[in-house]
Formats: sequence, C-alpha cells, structure tokens
Amino acid sequence: MSNKRLIHGFHAVNARLWQNPKSLVEIYLAKGRDDARVRAVLDKAGAESVKLVMVEPERLDAMTGRARHQGVAAVIDASKSYVSLEDVLENLSEPPLLLILDGVTDPHNLGACLRVADAMGAHAVIAPKDRSAGLNATVSKVACGAAEVVPYITVTNLARTLRELKDDGVWIAGTEMEADTDLFHVDAAGPLAWVMGSEGEGMRRLTREHCDVLVSIPMFGTVESLNVSVSAGMVLAESRRQRVRAAEAR
Repeated sequence: MSNKRLIHGFHAVNARLWQNPKSLVEIYLAKGRDDARVRAVLDKAGAESVKLVMVEPERLDAMTGRARHQGVAAVIDASKSYVSLEDVLENLSEPPLLLILDGVTDPHNLGACLRVADAMGAHAVIAPKDRSAGLNATVSKVACGAAEVVPYITVTNLARTLRELKDDGVWIAGTEMEADTDLFHVDAAGPLAWVMGSEGEGMRRLTREHCDVLVSIPMFGTVESLNVSVSAGMVLAESRRQRVRAAEAR
C-alpha cells in the first residue's frame, strides 16, 4: 500500500517544509504567481532540496478536486512522519495532555480538532484505525498546518491503548452530556487524556468503561450540543488554564 498522499494550501505545505522536509516528495506551484508566499516556499524548498514542479492552475484544480489550494500542493510520504505514542510520552517535559477521538469520521472535524489540539499544546491526537477519518488533503487544509506538527496516532485497539495510558499514570476523562461532573469542577491539570465520542453516537461502551471520570460541558444557551472540535477546544483549554494556574501558584 502506498504511503504517499496529497496536501494543499500554504499552511499545510509550509508546516511540512519547516517541520519535516524529508517527508516531501515534490511540491507543485501554480505558474504565474510571484508573491512573497510563493518565494518563501521556493527558497525553503531549494534549501531542503525538495523537488519543485511548476504547473498550470488547472492541473492543481484537477489534483485537488478543485479545493481551495491557493496555488500550492505537495505529495508527501506519510511513512516518514510516523511517531508512536511511546515516542511522544518518552520525550515530554510536562505531564501528558492528549486528545482521543473515538469514532470521529468527518475530515473537517478531524482537521479542526488537530488545529485546537495544536493551539492548546496537546501532545498528540489518538484515534482507532477502523473508526476514524484518515489524514488527507482536506484534514491538512482545515488544520492550517497543525496536521503536520501534532502527532496523529492511530491504534488498532483503543481499549488496550487506554489501559496502557492508565498504567503510565495518565487519567482518562470521557466527555458525555449527562455526566454528573462538569468541566468547571474537575481536576484537569495533571496527566490527562480527554476522550471525545463520534459526531452522532458519542463514545463506544467499551471506551466509556475505561474512563476514570465522565465530564459534561456546562451549557447556558439554547443549543443542545456542540461540534466535536468546539468541545475538544473547550476541554483542552480548561486543562491548559488549570496548568497555568497551578504553575503560578508554586
């Protein structure tokens, strides 16, 4: 099976250029553009000896399915960006902060989750291989570069991964609308993995059973639910807020 995939847009391509240039197979740039963003890609690609191909804009349209590619796309070798969960945990300078997506299949939601994970300093996003959106051009585009810097780790057996995290001292917090504990009354400053369920069905039963605590997000308006990426951003922000407060109190 080929490990090559397409990414597009300046955020995604630049992030890959700066963070993992060896994974780039070639970059495609639309002919006729000569602005600062294009020159920056040209300079960095040249410095990293990445192959550049100048193409007609119509070819980029065809390659990306007429997505908003901004005149740039790239083929990457995804096998050269693999990071294991063990690699992540062994190289941290602070307690782990992880985001687990149990059944998020919409690539737009995955891209947005990666974006908020990067913004809030989550160390990795974890998902099961058989019930998740894979990394693709849409995910990279929505993530605005975060897909290239936040480790996205797919696991064969999510329940086993949760057990291993607990053995490593990581607390597992599942999000559920009817939970007794709410986000404003949970200790979220320590080693923690937040679990978000699928867009329609929530967490699977076995995933829920492995959680140390179930947490709801308080709702004060008229809407009954939140998009998974919005919820992920809220819980990760609360963890980060509590960590900052704890550090300031020392």
